[in-house]
Amino acid sequence: MTPQGHRTGRGPTVQCKVHFGRGAKGRKEMEQGDPPEPSSIGPAPVTRISRLMALAIRFDRLVREGAVRDYADLARLGHVTRARVTQIMNLLNLAPDIQEEILFLPRVEGARDGVSERQVREVVAEVGWGEQRKVWQGSRKVNH
Repeated sequence: MTPQGHRTGRGPTVQCKVHFGRGAKGRKEMEQGDPPEPSSIGPAPVTRISRLMALAIRFDRLVREGAVRDYADLARLGHVTRARVTQIMNLLNLAPDIQEEILFLPRVEGARDGVSERQVREVVAEVGWGEQRKVWQGSRKVNH
């Protein structure tokens, strides 16, 4: 029978509450029962640009230590293009204080990050750290 009490012709119907959670490696998994309360889910996620900044630092260390030969190796291992690895590694050209600020951006509470990767690319496009700081401060004022 269906929830409305109609016969489906396929035998008995079993009903239970389910929700979708995150499993290993971020995969969606169906779990039985009610979803957890929002407060028990944990802290808000780290911004995407903060994760990319940390990844650039980690990649740089891997290359310096000889764990990988070059950016092309990183691209092959990460199943991304060399151009994408270059975009990520360009974050290391930011002024140190901007890098630090990106690493410690407030966690994401809403659906959108406060700072987009596109905005940061505009900052990276500036060669001098003084100009980067001006562009960075201008982009931060727009978002606040």
